[in-house]
Amino acid sequence: MAQEAQAIVDRIREVVVPILSSMSLELVDLELSGRGKGSHLRIFIDKAGGVNVDDCEQVSRYVGYALDAADPIPSSYTLEVSSPGLDRLLRKVEDYRRSTGKLIRLKLVRPLNGEWVIVGRLLGLEADRVELKPDDRDPVQIALADIAQARLEIEWQGK
Repeated sequence: MAQEAQAIVDRIREVVVPILSSMSLELVDLELSGRGKGSHLRIFIDKAGGVNVDDCEQVSRYVGYALDAADPIPSSYTLEVSSPGLDRLLRKVEDYRRSTGKLIRLKLVRPLNGEWVIVGRLLGLEADRVELKPDDRDPVQIALADIAQARLEIEWQGK
């Protein structure tokens, strides 16, 4: 069943990516959950400067039409289009590169100096290693393979 679900997601991606590209938008993530009439398709989009409600509305309309025509999902479903949010996950190498200079939170596969979670400023990415500068110590390098999850931290601006 997992192969069938992956084939559906791949087909959806084939339909969605060209539409988003034509609108100068990026597909950040795509999630298909549920089964049958309870299926839910979430599409997360982004662009330089961020997305707005109009972007989400247009994508919903155009992608909805295209998916209706291609019919990759074997039942009815709910389509949701949104931005990845301020605390977005970093999944691809491009996500890390785009986030250089920003504050991120890493959850590790195994502890580093006794820590499972490290928060710091992303200094960069070289080969397969992330360089991070926590506030309270020297920069650390962490292999991508040792990162279970990476996400942007929301930085609150004081007065």
